[in-house]
Amino acid sequence: MFTPYFRPRRLRRTPALREMVRETVLQPSDFIYPLFIKHGKNERLPIRSLPGIAQLSIDEAIKEAKEAQQLGVPSLILFGIPKIKDALGSESYADDGIIQQAIRALKEAVPEMIVIADICFCEYTDHGHCGIMHGHTLDNDATLELLQKQVIAQAKAGVDVVAPSGMIDGMVGAIREALDGSGFQHVPILSYAVKYASSFYGPFREAAESAPKFGDRRSHQMDPANVQEALRESQLDVDEGADMLMVKPALAFLDVIRAVKERFDLPLAAYNVSGEYAMVKAAAQNGWIDEQRVTLEILTSIKRAGADVILTYHALEAARWLNA
Repeated sequence: MFTPYFRPRRLRRTPALREMVRETVLQPSDFIYPLFIKHGKNERLPIRSLPGIAQLSIDEAIKEAKEAQQLGVPSLILFGIPKIKDALGSESYADDGIIQQAIRALKEAVPEMIVIADICFCEYTDHGHCGIMHGHTLDNDATLELLQKQVIAQAKAGVDVVAPSGMIDGMVGAIREALDGSGFQHVPILSYAVKYASSFYGPFREAAESAPKFGDRRSHQMDPANVQEALRESQLDVDEGADMLMVKPALAFLDVIRAVKERFDLPLAAYNVSGEYAMVKAAAQNGWIDEQRVTLEILTSIKRAGADVILTYHALEAARWLNA
């Protein structure tokens, strides 16, 4: 009988041995927790397609932030639900806009928490697109001017990081110019450098009330078939002054995460998006999977692919499991 000389199973024999040689370690500090902020008080409106996630008034968001901090999750990213939508998404850059109010309140209540603002217009516009529209065409360069106004309003409110997500050509350069020209050289840019026109965003559009009223976003978000384009998009944003890069979605684009990480020496985020979260929740509710094990396996795979930080709706429950 043949006796194997090499026995890799020796190091898998016990939990302690497996942990000792584990190559990828997932921890709560890897997570950025998305919050959907709305006007009002004592408001917590559950999102049907994102079980466990809700639109929150600012006072409720503060409670959520404090829980995240206690669990070791250091960062939040904010999405706003305005009172009134218009063609320009004007609440996004108003001094009293919902996200500007939330930034000020969160930085006062939980000053150590890293508060990131998503920079876009789809939640704020009455047409649901990511900038100024002329008919069914997005005006790229006019939108850059509005992005500059939005980031300045959020920087004045005390935001820690701005994260432009619209895939508008030149957005990072325009934002860097605006921040530096207004005395906010210290505010870093986390660019959604690689954002695909994905089918995994459905639940988010319910959560952020941001579905387009006509057409789609394939003219500015990337074709899911492309990888080399992701590297070109990342290079453009690096050249324009991005401090961090992001790939979105994560799970269906692990190869892209790896390619971007290998090419660029910048911190890399990946967005474990709403559709990915919702599929796990639906399967778990039907008893088809072990939710804890599947969730942690997915998040580990994203980190293993090369992500330094992960935006995920699983952040709090995953942190509880990891802390147990």
